[in-house]
Amino acid sequence: MPSIHELNVKIFADGADKTGMLDMAAKDHIKGLTTNPTLMNKAGIKDYEAFAKDILSVIQTKPISFEVFSDDFADMERQAHKIASWADNVYVKIPITNTKGESAAPLVAKLAQQRIKLNITALMTLDQVKTVVAAVQPDVPSYISVFAGRIADTGIDPLPLMQASITAMKAKPASELIWASPRELLNVFQADAIGCHIITVTNDILKKLSLVGYDLNTYSLDTVKMFYNDATAAGFKL
Repeated sequence: MPSIHELNVKIFADGADKTGMLDMAAKDHIKGLTTNPTLMNKAGIKDYEAFAKDILSVIQTKPISFEVFSDDFADMERQAHKIASWADNVYVKIPITNTKGESAAPLVAKLAQQRIKLNITALMTLDQVKTVVAAVQPDVPSYISVFAGRIADTGIDPLPLMQASITAMKAKPASELIWASPRELLNVFQADAIGCHIITVTNDILKKLSLVGYDLNTYSLDTVKMFYNDATAAGFKL
C-alpha cells in the first residue's frame, strides 16, 4: 500500500469548522477544501458570506468549494456569480437537481459558458454524470462530485460507476471526478487505484492517516489492551 504522499488522488478536506479547515489547509497533502450548507449549519454558522470570506482571507491558493442554497434556478445563478466573485480559488457548488427533481444541467451549461469554475454535486448515477459532462466546457475547470459513500450505503458497489465516470469525463479534460462522502480511509486508496482525481475526506477520517502502514499484529494487541483497560476502568466483575 502506498504512503499518503505517494498517492495520485488529491485529498480535499471536507468540513465547516474554521480551526479544522485552516489546520487541514496548512498540510501539504491536503490539496483543496470543500464545505456545504449542512456542515455549516451543524457548525453553527449564521452568516454564510462572512464565514466564507473569513476562510478565504487565509486560504488563498488551494481550491475551495462553496455551495448555492436557493431552490430556484434563476436565484441559483445569482448566488453562483456572487460566490464566484469572492476569490479566484473558489469553485461554486451546484446541486445536480433542485428539490423538485428538476435538472440543473441547463444552469451548469450557462455558468460554464460564462467560465465560472463549478463543482456539480450530489450525483449518484452514470446518467447524471453523462448529463453534466455534456454541460461543462472542455477548457473550464470543473469538479463532478459522485457520492460514492452514499451509493455504498444502499448496498451497491460504487467502484464500477466511478470507473465509468472517469471514462465518460475524458471528453472534457478540464473536469475532475470527486469521490464524495467516503466512509473509511480505505476509500482513499480505492479512489487512487482507479484513477479518480479527488476524494473529499472529513477530519474524522483524516485522523486515521497515522494508521496507514501500521503493523496489524501490533494493532491487534492495541485492541486487546483497549478492551482490557476499559473493562478494568469500569470495574466489571463476574
